[in-house]
Amino acid sequence: MGGGIFFTIYSKFLPFRYFRHAIDILRGKYDEEGEVGEISHFEALSGHLAATIGMGNISGVAVAIATGGPGAIFWMWVSAVFGITTKFFTCTLALMYRGKDSEGNIQGGPMYVIKEGMGKKWMPLAGLFCVAGFFGATPIFQANQIVQVTKDVILSPNQWSFGSDFQTNLILGLMIATVTGAVIFGGIKRIATVAGKLVPLMVILYTMCVLYIMAVNYTEVIPNFLLIITDAFTAEAVLGGAVGAIIVAGARRAAFSNEAGIGTAPMMHGAATTNEPVREGLVAMIGPVADTLIVCTLTGLAILATGVWQNTELSGIALTAQAFELAMPGFGPYILMVCVLIFALTTVFGMAYYSKKCLTFLVGVKNSKYFNYWYVILVVVGSITSLAVVVSFIDFMYAVMAFPTMISAIYLAPKVIKEAKRYFAALN
Repeated sequence: MGGGIFFTIYSKFLPFRYFRHAIDILRGKYDEEGEVGEISHFEALSGHLAATIGMGNISGVAVAIATGGPGAIFWMWVSAVFGITTKFFTCTLALMYRGKDSEGNIQGGPMYVIKEGMGKKWMPLAGLFCVAGFFGATPIFQANQIVQVTKDVILSPNQWSFGSDFQTNLILGLMIATVTGAVIFGGIKRIATVAGKLVPLMVILYTMCVLYIMAVNYTEVIPNFLLIITDAFTAEAVLGGAVGAIIVAGARRAAFSNEAGIGTAPMMHGAATTNEPVREGLVAMIGPVADTLIVCTLTGLAILATGVWQNTELSGIALTAQAFELAMPGFGPYILMVCVLIFALTTVFGMAYYSKKCLTFLVGVKNSKYFNYWYVILVVVGSITSLAVVVSFIDFMYAVMAFPTMISAIYLAPKVIKEAKRYFAALN
């Protein structure tokens, strides 16, 4: 958040002035033949949103409210606003300093920004990012929550199981692993294609459901907005006045939901087909808006409007599922189930791309040929591991990834401003 504040002030709010231009870029208005890259602007944004609009937006928001109270949503908003400029800087740099992997393929991401833009003496920082990214960009949280919602919505109400609780988790994990393998073995182009088709669908479906919940509980909408704002500075709802703790809770979940400053987005946007780095930076900044300011807010309002957040025994996807059940008795959890599967699976696909890029930077392309098998095994591991362990592990790895990403972005910020001035001068 501190880095985002710096970028916002340093750039004089530059990215915020060009949102309309960013939409035009996303629509392909400025595409040119012969540009370098693997995927389109839209596929890059969809691929990244597929990896970020996931369980962090459904169960992650529920975790934030359960641990930090309604006010945590406000600090998620604050983090997302500053995350807009962070995304602009980090993803512009990903295009400015693209490098090549061991087989000569063009690649982007914080590790290449550090290598190409900062020099060899900073290489340990690039290595640190890749180690944390390899372990952090994993499917364990998504797999864990897919299993949980399947048990809560499908198996438990019908008294179905596959034996013991462990056996049920294992079998469900193997099913998820099979679907994951079918997609990730196709590489970045298949991931981007699948994401480009599913992301718009999942956002529209989920938005319609939450808007319905808010409409049913319309008398609670305005009071809940006020509750979010007042609780952000008092934290009385859950933490008894621990404002610092609520800020941390909101910032953590915002970082997990939109990943601004973590370094995953630059890896996806670094593959975009363009010779103008600023264009991709502008497209990337749309991410926190769609991800946190829209989808996470909708989830939070659904949980608050139905009053389920006051149930201290529930957290994660179980809390969101109860909100859907209260607002749409009988069929609500099944709709959530569909949303969860789309959200979580597309996130699993996107994370595979990030983790593999980190590994190939460390050991080379040839030595990473067995990565997909490792990743599919991790899906099963996440399915049988407790939620508390999974969340703690991912939070730690994301924190480590943020240091190399933000240090390199702040160090090279003057280069971004210089490039932006050149680009906008030519545009005008």
